[in-house]
Amino acid sequence: MLSGAQDRFYAAPGNPGIADHAECVDLDVSNHAVVIQFCRENDIGLVVVGPEAPLVDGLADSLNSVNVPVFGPSQAAAQLEGSKGFTKDLCERAGIPTAGYVRTRSLAEATEALDKFEAPYVLKADGLAAGKGVVIAETRAIAAEALTGMFSGQFGTAGEEVVIEEFMRGEEASFFALTDGTTIIPFGSAQDHKRVGEGDTGPNTGGMGAYSPAPVLTAELEREVMERIITPTVETLRGEGTPYSGVLFAGLMLTDEGPKLIEYNCRFGDPECQVLMTRLQSDLGETMLACASGALSGAHNAAFDEATALTVVMAANNYPGTPEKGGSIHLNEAESAGAKVFHAGTVRTEDGGLAVNGGRVLNVTASGVNVTAAKAAAYAAVEKIDFASGFYRSDIGWREVEREAGSAA
Repeated sequence: MLSGAQDRFYAAPGNPGIADHAECVDLDVSNHAVVIQFCRENDIGLVVVGPEAPLVDGLADSLNSVNVPVFGPSQAAAQLEGSKGFTKDLCERAGIPTAGYVRTRSLAEATEALDKFEAPYVLKADGLAAGKGVVIAETRAIAAEALTGMFSGQFGTAGEEVVIEEFMRGEEASFFALTDGTTIIPFGSAQDHKRVGEGDTGPNTGGMGAYSPAPVLTAELEREVMERIITPTVETLRGEGTPYSGVLFAGLMLTDEGPKLIEYNCRFGDPECQVLMTRLQSDLGETMLACASGALSGAHNAAFDEATALTVVMAANNYPGTPEKGGSIHLNEAESAGAKVFHAGTVRTEDGGLAVNGGRVLNVTASGVNVTAAKAAAYAAVEKIDFASGFYRSDIGWREVEREAGSAA
């Protein structure tokens, strides 16, 4: 929920979905001077930096330098997402539970480092790779081939350094917290489905669907995550002179030894954001401004609907490779039963229709009393959409659906 106190919203660049709620503007966010000028000319009271790249590029620093409030961390603090190695080193300094790792800067160094691990091998491009820079190699031969690709420029500059990690066994979940650098408040949980194929198979993507809350992340586990992972991160960064402000999105592995950090995102994430915002009942705008202003006190708490929200990503054919763009989309009556269709890779055609303009194209989101009910509602909406050049997974939420069926038996 966004505060009614804001009477104008702008989105850069935006898409046909958000155009129903905000004015879309064509801004080059890599040109900080242009962004600052726009903020001054339009009396902007809060900038929310959604993608990770502008944060790692230091856009928040530039805006803060001219007293424009920003929801999002500084360039230095955004290295939590911008560099896998930075985060692993911080975990080591702060005693945060995570997988064992080695940072490598050449193919020879990385190949030698494989000797320190057992299969399967977890290989991560150090920098930003749009959620696709992680390879889980089942054999050493596959790992060696993947490393060759990484150091040959498969992920551009993101792969100039590669982090090799111990493979952690367990179930993944996501936990969110908001902070102004000192005060921290929890902000819900979710479970994502990163693999492109049914049953969590195939290459990693930016996410093919999610649901919130994640029942596997119990209240007791959430307290442990706050105490052992989130709080030490915020305190360590503040103590080292790089205070973190914004949202901390912790990707977790729930192991037999307790929750361990996989990685951090410095943004709400997609598709997790859609399910979190579908459930949010408190004033998001007010809370984000409090984070940006260093005024996040005990008076600011996030309130969520107890219902479950589930979202299904509809992607363009060939994603996560080179997506097939230009295909037509007809939403028909997908939202007639209460579902919400969030746009991502869409564009308006000259005749006012919708067409594909990206890899992940739509997030079809619905609510229910549990994951099973929310899944049924979301897929009922998906079935109404005409998207011939796209695809989606039919099993979002499958683990929790199986658990709910077992509980009901």
